[in-house]
Amino acid sequence: MRKIILAILGVLAIVGAVYFGNILVAKSNKPKPTFKKQIKTVFVNSVENKEIPIILSASGNLIAKNKIDIFSEVQGVLKPSKKPFKAGTKYYRGETLLSINSDEFYASLQSQKSNLYNLITSIMPDIRLDYPNEFKKWETYLKSFNINKTTPKLPDFNTDKEKYFISGRGILTAYYNVKNLEVRNSKHQIRAPFSGILTEALVSPGTLVRVGQKLGEFIDPSIYEMEVSINAEFADLLKVGNSVALTNLEKTKEYTGKVVRINGKVDQVSQTIKAFIDVKHPDLKEGMFLEANLVAKSEKDAIEISRKLLIDNSAVYTVKNDSILSLVPVKPVHFASETVVIKGLKNNDKILTQPLPGSFDGMIVKINKK
Repeated sequence: MRKIILAILGVLAIVGAVYFGNILVAKSNKPKPTFKKQIKTVFVNSVENKEIPIILSASGNLIAKNKIDIFSEVQGVLKPSKKPFKAGTKYYRGETLLSINSDEFYASLQSQKSNLYNLITSIMPDIRLDYPNEFKKWETYLKSFNINKTTPKLPDFNTDKEKYFISGRGILTAYYNVKNLEVRNSKHQIRAPFSGILTEALVSPGTLVRVGQKLGEFIDPSIYEMEVSINAEFADLLKVGNSVALTNLEKTKEYTGKVVRINGKVDQVSQTIKAFIDVKHPDLKEGMFLEANLVAKSEKDAIEISRKLLIDNSAVYTVKNDSILSLVPVKPVHFASETVVIKGLKNNDKILTQPLPGSFDGMIVKINKK
């Protein structure tokens, strides 16, 4: 019985092996599927070599060209003025920005003026007797002396004897003391050195102002200056007076500036040189961030393409015979933020205008002619 069962299992195994062998043979004899070869479509432009201006891009913040920090050189209580000393207030040239109470100082000045007047009066009899020729001018000086006005200049000395006499009586010392106090007294009023606007106010009327205290900031909003950093290799190409195109960050507004100064020192770390640009426009405000495009030089027989088309910074793809991709070596001349100026292509060469994924040298392509 055991032998019969083993014989039956052996026969079934042989039959199954033959059956599955026939199935595998039948599958191997089926024709292989054919795949349609796909040719990618590319967009191209004909190369036209020409003179390309090299534009240097830089950015910076606007700073008022005429800008002063207001400090006090005297002490006193800030007095109210016609215009409020607040940020945003406009002043014309020569107009009083702020006034500091000077009653105590003014009284001291008047005392010194009176002392000078008394000294000159006391020497008049001696001048009449010893220097009769000089008496008239000193008499005229006394008549023109007004204690409530600026002290007039002392008469000129005609002789050394007259000079020694006047100096020995302490009149020169008293005169220069008075003039010094008059200068100090004038600093109780701070006037606008130019027409502009107050951008910062740190005190208000009634505040005790101390010597050396900062009171505010005053600018001229009609002209601004922007500092930009340019690669040192273009230092010899930058020229004072070059026109500069400026734009805001959104690229919605354009302004025109001019290079007014170029620093003679190269930054050792960044290897850049600083250029200063003047720009005028009523829409500009201090602190605005602008981008500048400076024309440094021009490259002949060159084209400008997108940086995405440059392969390994040394080659680009062109299409030969309208159907074959060819990797052509080129020489990059200048890199911008999104474009690159290259040389080395011939006129009428067909260069890709869009990157082609999976591209390689010798690839079969089709040009989109629409």
